[in-house]
Amino acid sequence: MPAYNLAKFVSRFSSTRSLVRSALLLAPTAFMLGAGLCGTAMAEEVAAATPPPPTLDTGDTAWIIVSTALVMLMTIPGLALFYGGLSKRKDMLNTIGMSFIAFCIVSLLWVIYGYTLSFGADVGGFIGSAAKLFLDGVDTKSLQGTIPELVFVMFQLTFAAITVALVSGAYIERMKFAGWVLFCVLWFTFAYIPVAHWVWGGGFLAGMGALDFAGGTVVHINAGVAALVGALMLGKRKDMTLLPNSLPVVVTGTGLLWFGWFGFNAGSALAANGLAGMAFLNTNTAAAMAAIAWMTTEWISAKKPTILGMASGAVAGLVAITPAAGFVNVSGAIIIGILAGVVPYFVVAKLKPRLGYDDTLDAFGIHGVAGTLGAILTGVFADPAVNELGKGLLYGNPGQLTTQIIASAVTFVYTGVVTAIILMIIKAVVGIRVEVEEEIRGLDESQHGEKAYHFV
Repeated sequence: MPAYNLAKFVSRFSSTRSLVRSALLLAPTAFMLGAGLCGTAMAEEVAAATPPPPTLDTGDTAWIIVSTALVMLMTIPGLALFYGGLSKRKDMLNTIGMSFIAFCIVSLLWVIYGYTLSFGADVGGFIGSAAKLFLDGVDTKSLQGTIPELVFVMFQLTFAAITVALVSGAYIERMKFAGWVLFCVLWFTFAYIPVAHWVWGGGFLAGMGALDFAGGTVVHINAGVAALVGALMLGKRKDMTLLPNSLPVVVTGTGLLWFGWFGFNAGSALAANGLAGMAFLNTNTAAAMAAIAWMTTEWISAKKPTILGMASGAVAGLVAITPAAGFVNVSGAIIIGILAGVVPYFVVAKLKPRLGYDDTLDAFGIHGVAGTLGAILTGVFADPAVNELGKGLLYGNPGQLTTQIIASAVTFVYTGVVTAIILMIIKAVVGIRVEVEEEIRGLDESQHGEKAYHFV
């Protein structure tokens, strides 16, 4: 090989060997750098996929505390005055007392076992675990979403209390007060708690995808069915005429119910956000529309629009929008309001007299019927643009309507059977109906030894 070729070969070989040595020296560094970048990317992906732990939100907490107070106001004095004003003068205090004692009894039982059996870890889809009896493990640091669990406990307590109190509207003017007290304990335990767990506590109806934003199934169908069964088992009053002792008191009670219902529905968003605002607006819209629809229907049918009819329509609208408040848009709320003002009117004014059952204050006619109407229509009008958790028939999901009908039917059957059994037990233990003389005299005096009014 010529000398110059040998020199070029040696030079190239030396250069190549230097490059190889450099590459070998840099390889670990490049590997570590690549691994680090890859690890960082993977960590970011995992972090994005893992939801952050819940943290306390003071705005949400403040709103739910206020909402809880509003829902409490619905029972005492809202429902107490609404029902009390509708009753006969001689039965007003007893009627008010039924709502009052229901709130007291449920308040105690809820913190002992009601909360844990309703919202504890699911056991077989039917009931919650007993892990939080007497609120064991629930302290000032426990969170439910972004609010203190203690606030959530109190918020849900007010729902349970008013549900039991609602039933009394069909029983007044003839039920023993001792029987009512026992009913509150048993019905809360064996009717309200299971249904609340099925729908809100992770039970089998929740697993099916049943939608109930604030209590169409849990509260109104539940209470309405119990009201009808009890009215049938108690039998008719001796005087079935509806003689409200004070319509101004009825309207006052209606206003308090309407006001408190904003906490009932908008509070069920469990946050101070746009969904709460939507539920707030839908609640007012449906109530106003139903009051107008009831008034118009009554005006055409009975030739006069009554103040009692307007109040009844507003309550029916509030009931019907309850399960749908956080799922439908304003158009859906208006349609629900129209139907809530028309359908319950005909049940109360036409169907009840024809069938002859004595649902004294139309607890079934308004809460049972309007609650069922609202629950089913949620399956029609649920708008995913309002709440992504709900998609109804009109938005391409006919299966939701089927689910809503099934959930309503299950509640009807279960609550009907359980209520009948409870009333049979109470009848055997303390009796459920007062004596004829006591009914004629009035339950204020015969059950409590008091009078609502003393005229000089």
